[in-house]
Amino acid sequence: MHLLTPQNFTDYELIDVGNFEKLERFGQYVTIRPEPQAVWDKTLSNTEWEKRAHIKFVSRSSSSGEWKKLKQMPDQWQIKYAINNSDATIKFRLGLTSFKHVGIFPEQASNWDFIFETIKKMNAPQPKVLNLFAYTGGASLAAKAAGADVTHVDSIKQVVTWSKENMELSALDNIRWVVEDALKFVKREEKRGNKYNGIILDPPAFGHGPNGEKWKLEDNIGEMIQGVLNLLDDKEHFLILNAYSLGFSSLIIENLLKAKAGENLNVGELYLQATEGNKLPLGVFGRWKNF
Repeated sequence: MHLLTPQNFTDYELIDVGNFEKLERFGQYVTIRPEPQAVWDKTLSNTEWEKRAHIKFVSRSSSSGEWKKLKQMPDQWQIKYAINNSDATIKFRLGLTSFKHVGIFPEQASNWDFIFETIKKMNAPQPKVLNLFAYTGGASLAAKAAGADVTHVDSIKQVVTWSKENMELSALDNIRWVVEDALKFVKREEKRGNKYNGIILDPPAFGHGPNGEKWKLEDNIGEMIQGVLNLLDDKEHFLILNAYSLGFSSLIIENLLKAKAGENLNVGELYLQATEGNKLPLGVFGRWKNF
């Protein structure tokens, strides 16, 4: 099993984590947010946390809350990431949402590097890449920066609009945007006989499509994987599957993918390394390339 954490992400820092919270720096601004997996004690004191932080998220329910500003800061700001420590830089507009997110999952930078490097090595002149449950588009931007023909699918229109902002900030263009339930889209692409050189899936534990379609990871992931495998190009392809769900093992990912991927499959955990010492697990992954 592989353990992966981003390298050289200068605009992001996990400063400390513990007591079900995390202290993070995004660019020049420091946030305090809930973290359900941080069952251990903080390294720094609460006083030190509040001294460093600009803003803190206060939960009102399991799915929403509000931000309490501790210092002056804007409601929106930008950060950047140099993919694979190269000249290819992608940019993100961050913002304060009512469900504690700010518009980026920084642990995914390890996958952005893999996507960029893999596409660059492909023989296809413009590899076709499908990004499902695509959120604000980090993986889409990495694929586009590498020269791919990218289709970006998410069920929430506002999030797709956010992704477009990130594309424009990154001086990229011509990503295909689709607001639709991911499973429905995959089934339709199967019927059309469409194929992709790369497919990225980052499904939530629970979710809803634009027309009320229900997604539950344990119930739907098997059907989704079968459909996705049918969309992979026969000659050269790669696939990434991420799963963030408490208790979801990388062995489940291995069992879902090993029949197709064989010995090329890598599975493991994504994590963030806190400056103050502890590692924060942030989901399991499986990925392989065949070309």
